[in-house]
Amino acid sequence: MEPVRHVVGRALPLARADVDTDQIIPSHWLKRLGRTGYAAGLFEAWRRDPGFVMNDARYDGASILLAGANFGSGSSREHAVWALREAGFRAVIAPRFADIFKSNALANGLVPVELAEAIVTRLVDAVRADPATEIAVDVEQRLVTAPGLRAPFALDDHARSRLLAGLDDIAVTLLREADITAYEKKRPEWLPKVR
Repeated sequence: MEPVRHVVGRALPLARADVDTDQIIPSHWLKRLGRTGYAAGLFEAWRRDPGFVMNDARYDGASILLAGANFGSGSSREHAVWALREAGFRAVIAPRFADIFKSNALANGLVPVELAEAIVTRLVDAVRADPATEIAVDVEQRLVTAPGLRAPFALDDHARSRLLAGLDDIAVTLLREADITAYEKKRPEWLPKVR
């Protein structure tokens, strides 16, 4: 996983509440092996509607998704995060996330930013009025900035340090490799060993 310090760019104003993981990436995409090839399935059903915001060329290249409350509810599929990342999104700003989606996002380098609904609405309105509006998410300072807006967001120290260092679950475990090896050496021979 790559370190994430700042996400700076334009935004896609999805602004829908209760977007579940099946809407983010439909279940028939889960048959794929690996973590790539999911971008084409992102919001697949909604993208069939020519009026869907993601089909609006003014938002092409957006790196921040502005969503409504309870984003990522539903199943625990990590594929939803993979699809968002592969489509170019590096942060999602919403009033609230489903817990498992938030955990999956942090584990895969997608920054989940929770801000008050009124602030998210201000950002959505600004981006709709001017799609070139630039938003910055500063992971180190835990701060979102946009023209006329500075909003701190909560991010626990562990999640913040993992994003800043680019550590996924395996990398966090490997930080303790020497301790694990030392522990394994002390175990009786008749017990199973990690190799």
